[in-house]
Amino acid sequence: MVDVLASLRSLMSSHSPPLDALVVPSEDCHQSEYVSARDKRRAFVSGFTGSAGLAVITMNEALLWTDGRYFLQATQQLSKQWKLMRIGEDPAVDTWMADNLPEDAIIGVDQWCVSVDTAQKWERAFSRKKQKLIHTPNNLVDEIWSDRPPAAINPVVIHPVEFAGKSVTDKLMELRGRLAQENASGIIITTLDEVAWLYNVRGSDVSYCPVVHSFTVVTARSAFFYVDQRKMSSEVNSYMKENGIEVREYEVVSSDVVLLSSGRLNGSSSATEEVQGKDPEDMQIVLTENSEVNGLNKVAGNQLLIWVDPESCCYALYSKLNSEEVFLHQSPLALSKALKNPVELEGLKNAHIRDGAAVVQYLAWLDIQMQNIYGAPGYFSENKLHEKKITEGTKLTEVSVSDKLESFRAAKEYFRGLSFPTISSVGPNAAIMHYSPEPKSCAELDPNCIYLCDSGAQYSDGTTDITRTVHFGSPTAHEKECYTAVLKGHISIGNARFPNGTNGHTLDILARVPLWKYGLDYRHGTGHGIGSYLNVHEGPHLISFRPLARNVPLQASMTVTDEPGYYEDGNFGIRLENVLIVNEANTPFNFGDKGYLSFEHITWAPYQNKMIDVSLLTSEEVDWVNSYHARCREILASHLNETDLSWLNKATEPLA
Repeated sequence: MVDVLASLRSLMSSHSPPLDALVVPSEDCHQSEYVSARDKRRAFVSGFTGSAGLAVITMNEALLWTDGRYFLQATQQLSKQWKLMRIGEDPAVDTWMADNLPEDAIIGVDQWCVSVDTAQKWERAFSRKKQKLIHTPNNLVDEIWSDRPPAAINPVVIHPVEFAGKSVTDKLMELRGRLAQENASGIIITTLDEVAWLYNVRGSDVSYCPVVHSFTVVTARSAFFYVDQRKMSSEVNSYMKENGIEVREYEVVSSDVVLLSSGRLNGSSSATEEVQGKDPEDMQIVLTENSEVNGLNKVAGNQLLIWVDPESCCYALYSKLNSEEVFLHQSPLALSKALKNPVELEGLKNAHIRDGAAVVQYLAWLDIQMQNIYGAPGYFSENKLHEKKITEGTKLTEVSVSDKLESFRAAKEYFRGLSFPTISSVGPNAAIMHYSPEPKSCAELDPNCIYLCDSGAQYSDGTTDITRTVHFGSPTAHEKECYTAVLKGHISIGNARFPNGTNGHTLDILARVPLWKYGLDYRHGTGHGIGSYLNVHEGPHLISFRPLARNVPLQASMTVTDEPGYYEDGNFGIRLENVLIVNEANTPFNFGDKGYLSFEHITWAPYQNKMIDVSLLTSEEVDWVNSYHARCREILASHLNETDLSWLNKATEPLA
């Protein structure tokens, strides 16, 4: 077996100049949170498989930085060769390197796998100690990864307007309007879900994320799609041409960015004629008016800016531009994508109804199985266990039951796959926030332990994400108390009303106050955006204690999850999660003439009544649970058979 660290250190020594440290990020060329198998370099070198983390290898040490979601998982997965660095508790990676590496140290990184923001931040930190960040010509990990998975050749598919709700023509026109407003001649788009959203296409290059490995450049008069053309059918090629989009090979983006910088990037005239020929008046109104005002007709004059998102654009492309002619700002598509149009909102609501029915079917099935196989009192009762004879063929595991849940979802209309690996976790495993069970090592279900299931699906009309925590035996008073505190925080977020301009950092505290009362907390954010048949984690907004959540206020028509939790290492984990839509609120008054916002739940599945200590709820919270459960019965009734509906009716009986 190859000693990965020894092999990398050998390459570091022979590099010109020799490297004192090598940084191995989690991200791919598109700064993706979730990456394809061939891009999991950090997992390959460290053994840590969480979605967030960064590895640093020196000649004497190997360190792994990750956040609170993964502390426990990293402790279990890292070998003795590695040291875990806890983000928020240990020094930041740039601080550690500046303080612990010698002066004049050379630190290497693949410039395709690091963002502009991050690279510039590191450069500033290192320069204080005369250290230097250099960009290696090749990725050193790839040189030693002999069995690196090949690039998948998966087809690009068209996402119909009946689901997208807005045509490519309209999206390009709006984007070009934004370019004109900022005096920009063009924009480089590197984020995979932004490319997919803009061009109304989907793919399967990254597991669970319906995206295509691709780049996009849009100028005032041209649009380009950089993709492995083996993925393009004649139908999709025709679709691109009809929408004025020129298809070029994936690798050509590098040379085209150089042309863009010098004002020499021109699309074929046929593509421009195609899109203008569809509706010249509509297509040109924004371009013509804004071009005259801002001088966009002078693109070749090199007087305009190139728009680059510093958080998502890789340094490799940015380095090909004249930095003085770059507009470093968040991509306008991030917010456009987050503000769902009416068709997307309706699709998300419908997808969550079908998904809720699948979750109810699953819970009803699992309830029966736990009783029949393990003698559990079940979902509703807290009586003692009855003895049952468990055989190897009948036992339930974290993987086998999650597979069953997937089968219920797969039977639903428009199902396209899961939106992330199901977190099906029992007892101590539930305390690992992003636990991913494996068939050979997963735990067997235990009626004496809490079971946490965080799962979601991709449907053509929406993406879902739901967490429910249940107990099929007799939960302890402590478990009930913790569950109820999580539920109270969950209700508090969902019931919030707040003025326009409020960000998710401000709201995050609402979910934590009930837990803080007992000295409890959790290390993850409280909410994230969710895509419309796109990524399950979608920005730019968040509900979180992290400073990043201050950057973008919540706005009407955004989606966001509501998912507080509590995790007791070695014992259990609790999380409750619904997807919410941000709506305008009808308040009696309007202080400051700001306008107010509220949330609408679109996830439908019961909370477990026997896990709730009703004595800890206010009368308003009891009313809310009863009202939500009544809505579950009403909304899901037509999607369930008689047996499952009977189970749901019992699961949603009013709290006493």
